[in-house]
Amino acid sequence: MTTQTAAVPTTHPDQKVPLPLKLSAAWISFMCLYIYVDVLGFYKPGAVEGILAGKVHTFDISQVFFVIALAASAVPTMMILLSATLPAGANRTTNLAVAALLIPWMSFNLAGGEWPFYYGLGLALELVILAWILRSAWTW
Repeated sequence: MTTQTAAVPTTHPDQKVPLPLKLSAAWISFMCLYIYVDVLGFYKPGAVEGILAGKVHTFDISQVFFVIALAASAVPTMMILLSATLPAGANRTTNLAVAALLIPWMSFNLAGGEWPFYYGLGLALELVILAWILRSAWTW
């Protein structure tokens, strides 16, 4: 009895990934960094005590603080879905606008903060992703 086997290609051809899915993946990466920078910040000495005392950095924890924090994180979170579903023209424009607006916003969040190397690295990585989003949307 002989067994025949199909020829198996020795190389794997690159699959063309549509740009909207690449943009969506970039926003997922951005949000992972955005979240992890904040979550790991809880391990700084005094961070949890400050939160329990009603303060985040210099801001009082209030409904206004939570609304601003939710809005700030909702925009890039929504970009995950919008990048995968919007029509090409609206997708390009939305990615350009949101990424361009987030660059100064993320930089502002670093200003005057403690632990500049930690937050600086987080910001640098986020800016690399935002720059890639801008370049990809611009050249689309």
